[in-house]
Amino acid sequence: MQHQIETATRLTEVRYEIRGELARRALELEQQGRQIVKLNIGNPGLFGFETPAHLREAIREHLPKSDAYCHQQGLAAAREAIAMREIARGAPNASPDGVFVGNGVSELIDLALRGLLNPGDEVLVPSPDYPLWTAAVILNGGRAVHYPCHPANGFVPDIADIEARITPRTRAIVVINPNNPTGAVYPRALLEQIAELAARHRLVVMADEIYDEILYDGAEFVPMATVATETVCLTFSGLSKVHRACGWRVGWLSLSGYLKRAQDYRHALDLLAALRLCSNVTAQWTIQPALFGPNTIDALTAPGGRLHATRRAVVEACARSRFLKLVEPSGALYAFPGVDTTLLPGFDDHRFALELLESEDVLLVPGSSFNVPYRTHFRLTLLPQAELVDDVFARIERALERASRAAHLQQAVA
Repeated sequence: MQHQIETATRLTEVRYEIRGELARRALELEQQGRQIVKLNIGNPGLFGFETPAHLREAIREHLPKSDAYCHQQGLAAAREAIAMREIARGAPNASPDGVFVGNGVSELIDLALRGLLNPGDEVLVPSPDYPLWTAAVILNGGRAVHYPCHPANGFVPDIADIEARITPRTRAIVVINPNNPTGAVYPRALLEQIAELAARHRLVVMADEIYDEILYDGAEFVPMATVATETVCLTFSGLSKVHRACGWRVGWLSLSGYLKRAQDYRHALDLLAALRLCSNVTAQWTIQPALFGPNTIDALTAPGGRLHATRRAVVEACARSRFLKLVEPSGALYAFPGVDTTLLPGFDDHRFALELLESEDVLLVPGSSFNVPYRTHFRLTLLPQAELVDDVFARIERALERASRAAHLQQAVA
């Protein structure tokens, strides 16, 4: 008998169901000829969205200049454009020297945590979170300490609860705003409280703002860097969502705030960036025209726009449902509905998502995949057309009706 290769034990703590077991089962069903509606990933290109034409033109124009490695932090023109936007937004001390361009934000999250954490160090991470954050903390030897963002509070955290979780090992706090998976957009007063807490406890603020311009019905986005002026702030953003360029893998982080404390850390980031040589050069030429060219997202999120219409369809479908309740998303590309457990006793999000896939050909992500202690929610993307959303929620309602009947029958037998 051959022994299996042992894998790293820390992987047992890592989850990423967005592309996990359910997605693999969906692929098997597709190979059998089933038509699966995949609402598990915020991938605009799969739903008919195109990257803006002026960004494609920038790649065509600069392709002959893209053969060589560039500086490990990124093209000078790209870093200057990012720094200029951060300064225009009010980020203190932002500069091209503090900007690092990466192959998507995901790479930079890993790089930023690797440069900061020693074994056993703690990072405050929201719950629910985008699960890469928790995974990256664990994989870099740290411990993710989750601060809850309760549905009853609009998925907005409580500052006293956050502070109660700080220990001498706490090194950083992660803020995901606009939030994935909930769509919450944090008010300025809360961000100011988080910034003050971080400064008082000497924490690094890591602000995931990849959805910064995807806002609905007057929601106001406040850049974390504009309030986190007395501590070190890392702002993460990129082209994948606002500019619908997921496959181009263009992300960046920008250092700002009290940078006298960050000199050694900046050198660590530079070393780690150099070890991977550089990020995709070709796509970096699109950063400057993306940040200072035509605005192409507002028409999609404003009333009459496609994203606004789909969001409205999700809100209305949840309102019609006998089983679902929803905190309306104010930003980003997702909704995070929960179920009424009085009508669905014993509801399990993963079991339901699998049954929905098998019986109704719809792929969702169980809410527990986002590092929450409850199993009563699921996430779906707002990228499909509104008409498809109506059909999907009809399928969801059928599955919930079956789950309710089965739950009550089981209760009666017991």
